[in-house]
Amino acid sequence: MKILVTGSEGQLGSDLLKILPGKHQVVGCDIQDWDITDLESALENVSKIKPEALINAAAYTDVDGCESNPDLAYRVNTLGAHNLAIASLKVGAVMVHISTDFVFDGRKGSPYLEFDEPHPLSVYGRSKLASEQWVSAVLNRYFIVRTAWLYGRKGKNFVKTILRLAEEKDVLRVVGDQVGSPTFSWDLAQKIAELIESEAYGIYHVTNSGQCSWYQFAKEILELAGRKETRVEPISSEELARPAPRPAFSVLRNYCLEQRGFSLLRDYYEALKEFFSKPLE
Repeated sequence: MKILVTGSEGQLGSDLLKILPGKHQVVGCDIQDWDITDLESALENVSKIKPEALINAAAYTDVDGCESNPDLAYRVNTLGAHNLAIASLKVGAVMVHISTDFVFDGRKGSPYLEFDEPHPLSVYGRSKLASEQWVSAVLNRYFIVRTAWLYGRKGKNFVKTILRLAEEKDVLRVVGDQVGSPTFSWDLAQKIAELIESEAYGIYHVTNSGQCSWYQFAKEILELAGRKETRVEPISSEELARPAPRPAFSVLRNYCLEQRGFSLLRDYYEALKEFFSKPLE
């Protein structure tokens, strides 16, 4: 299968470019190649490549930045995805679109199913929910993959931030009242590679199993990194006072994977141990 991956230099895109070529012909592109927010450019470039599948891993993921730059958030996350859906329709490609746990408000109190009603709290969440709606309005053959708390060996993420801060400070203050499922981009990429070979189109939650708070996750990161001398203190979301509100409990149950008979991703702590088994990029 010929597969186009947008956002190919990000943490998920770079992993997809390592995993997919074993079975498929893969073309990667990023912002320096062409602009997904330009419909004519998207149509022209996708038509040239003629992929059978398009995986959209491109996004504006700075959650607080989206609050102060909503136009950019909607242009990249919503209109960019819509442009790629239109281009996919034109060439007859299946589209895989990456979305987020931030489409939910975190007030349910138990893990979210794919069938729960979204209610985003932030511009980022609203832009991603709108992207889901616009992709599904254009295409019949699509996978919308919601994931959460993503980290990988390439690019910026929470794991690397904690490691950097541990070099600078003796005490880290980390939010303890937000709970989710940290997800290793390598594991997510492998599941996308599996999904794309099926015809079980629709919305899927895909995260590593298990759950924790950011505070607990930070402690586990430092433990596995051998930085036990760095102390971590829990603080509240209110104390942190970030511009964009976050869902307090955004654990995603991978319900449709279960129901379709796909295997679930391993426990997040086991994935984190593997993350530390190789050098970071």
